Amino acid sequence: QVQLVESGGGLVQAGGSLRLSCAASGRTFSSYDVGWFRQAPGLERQFVARISRRGWSTLYADSVKGRFVISRNTNKNTVYLQMNSLKPEDTAVYYCAVAVGSRPSEADFDSWGQGTQVTVSS
Repeated sequence: QVQLVESGGGLVQAGGSLRLSCAASGRTFSSYDVGWFRQAPGLERQFVARISRRGWSTLYADSVKGRFVISRNTNKNTVYLQMNSLKPEDTAVYYCAVAVGSRPSEADFDSWGQGTQVTVSS
């Protein structure tokens, strides 16, 4: 089973950048697509980005396209989310998870990490 730990969150001003990391334990991590989701207070968890097993294919939510970049380092068993041009509406707890299905939906992901808080001030 894969265990995931997110890090890199924090407080940043609007327009700033952060890089989140999702570190995995377990030899099978490289066998999975990996996704990032976020959840703001009072809202459902929403899809942010997804990267394929070998990193050749990525998918982004429209709200972050052109600002966020997902990548992975197989040797380090880590997936990253580079977040640029941050906006106050990006404020949320960010989670990573492994894909068990093909949809950009919470139901198609498993082995969720504990999350890392990102706060963007205006």
